[in-house]
Amino acid sequence: MKFIKYLLVGFIFGLVLTKSEAVSWYRIYEMFQFDSFHMYGIIMTAIATGVIGVQIIKRNKLKDLKGAPIEVLDKEKGTFRYWIGGLFFGLGWALVGSCPGPIFILIGAGFMSVGFILFGALFGTFLYGYIKDKLPH
Repeated sequence: MKFIKYLLVGFIFGLVLTKSEAVSWYRIYEMFQFDSFHMYGIIMTAIATGVIGVQIIKRNKLKDLKGAPIEVLDKEKGTFRYWIGGLFFGLGWALVGSCPGPIFILIGAGFMSVGFILFGALFGTFLYGYIKDKLPH
């Protein structure tokens, strides 16, 4: 029964991303060509919503569903790895025309060829998990 609320939130999130055309390959292509503000507006809205949400959690000392205080830890220093990670993420996003969330939405919408992209994303995650101890962090 607990999964119903998560399923409902996921359904609404997928619906919003689909209706806002955030899962459209063409919109993503426009963004990387700097031809349209559409995707940048969606991303900036998400960032602003996240910043406001985290500030509300921190200032009101909100608790999770089990009553434990929510701790938002500061990120550790080191910008180089974030730039490299962002570069790989952005390149993958530009090459396939989809970031991780919309992969599932596109599969749910019936675009079964996106299954190859899902396989690549899962394989990349597995590969990172396998070699992460050998990488300079």
